[in-house]
Amino acid sequence: MTEGAAVRDDGDLPDDLTAAEAGMWQAFRNGSVYDLRDGDVTVDDPHGGHPWGPDRTVRARIVAWLLLAGPPALSGRVSSLKLVGVQIQGTLDLAGGTVEPYVEMKGCRFEKEILLPESRFTTLRMVDCSVPRLEAARLHTEGDLHLPRCRFHNGVRLADAHIGTDLLLNQAVVYRDRHGRSLSADGLTVAQDVQAEMMESHGELSLRGATVGASLSLRGSQLANPYGRLALNAPQLTVERTLYLTPAGVGNPLYTSGSTPARGTRVQRFVCEGGIRLDDGRFGDAVDLERARFTLTDEQELSLRRVQVPELRFLGEKPERGKVVLSGARVGTLIDEASSWPATGNLHMGGFQYETLVPRGRFPLATRLEWVAAATAEYNPEPYERLATVLRASGEDEGAREVLLAKQRHRRENLPLAGKIWGYAQDWTVAYGYRPGRAAVWMAVLWALTSYAFSHADHPPIKPGEHPNWDPALFALDLLLPVVDFGQAGSWQLQGGWQWLAAMVIVMGWILATTVAAGATRLLSRN
Repeated sequence: MTEGAAVRDDGDLPDDLTAAEAGMWQAFRNGSVYDLRDGDVTVDDPHGGHPWGPDRTVRARIVAWLLLAGPPALSGRVSSLKLVGVQIQGTLDLAGGTVEPYVEMKGCRFEKEILLPESRFTTLRMVDCSVPRLEAARLHTEGDLHLPRCRFHNGVRLADAHIGTDLLLNQAVVYRDRHGRSLSADGLTVAQDVQAEMMESHGELSLRGATVGASLSLRGSQLANPYGRLALNAPQLTVERTLYLTPAGVGNPLYTSGSTPARGTRVQRFVCEGGIRLDDGRFGDAVDLERARFTLTDEQELSLRRVQVPELRFLGEKPERGKVVLSGARVGTLIDEASSWPATGNLHMGGFQYETLVPRGRFPLATRLEWVAAATAEYNPEPYERLATVLRASGEDEGAREVLLAKQRHRRENLPLAGKIWGYAQDWTVAYGYRPGRAAVWMAVLWALTSYAFSHADHPPIKPGEHPNWDPALFALDLLLPVVDFGQAGSWQLQGGWQWLAAMVIVMGWILATTVAAGATRLLSRN
């Protein structure tokens, strides 16, 4: 494996190792940390431009030899590769291999890409390393894969990888590959948490069809993809607990490991410059967008089509451009702020279902109706009916009637002229039946006017000698109230125009009485 060099059964050093490699070999057998740092922070920075000489350089094939077929551990020791401040020369190729020793590299610099496709590890930790590219499709680890503070210059590929516990990418910086992707992790499976907090992604972060056994945290991360349409492409993502697109505390490690920053802590928001696609996602607890900032072009979207989640915390900054799409989404509780939603024409909620509304801050019904109108530039009754159903379920029957009234008014604007005129008449008189009190007032006014009018009408009896005394008020009331019979309307015969007036009163009576009865029925049902 090393051009003719061989390891004797007792694990002695091969003949062609450099001094740096010989030290690494012995540290591997001893299970100890192999630290080649200079002590100068500037020189030791793996991402800086200061060159590291032969005394800090080992060949990638010697590293691969140790990991795949290394010497036995010293008596009473466990072999492991723990490198600090080491430069690895050449391509580290472990494709298809099984690595049993524990691997941890800190502050290391890789000259070329790392190839881990189809390989198997117990645990792999790379911290604050400089790596041209990590190619690890179908990688399998029994434990963690830790890549915090690493910098990847040509992307990371973890497609169909299986991580036995946690995937850690906190404060990593990942640049795009030749396909425009920073992190390509389609089909990734992580048994527990994915923490990618305060990460920088320059390109498309792809998690299509990925599965996370606990939470996925992008707290404080900065995603940007000026080269394509999507900065986060994660349709059919499954997260058993919560997706966090929220702030992270700066300068306190406790706040980059899953905790919410305390009040007064300096924070870094989650910022996304480019579209987000979470279509058909399944989330066990919540999707949290608190204080998130989305910078979109007119063609880009924050797309949550058909997602299913018990709680959606839509509490980010209002996107100035682009669209927010919730079509077909199913949410148990919607927690939102009035200032978080985009303007009219940029919000789409066709088929959006939610069971409970929990507004944060002031969110009056008039503003909520503007929210619905923003999603229905072309008339669609569904968002109005969903809001009315939710309000009625929470005991706000009056609010529900206001929403349904707004629905009718929006519908009226799309009717032809005759329909608009009739709609305005219904609105002005009885508010489409959603304000029954107004119908009762109109009935009382109509009764008073017609009582006065009929007091001047000629009223010969239908059957002379078989009629009650003439009472214009009871006669008018007999015409106004359907079903109820006061014995007046059937006893007197009106002539000419008075007949037409009586017919109009009967029609108006049916309309107004039906409206009042419907309102009373709704009131009794609510009580």
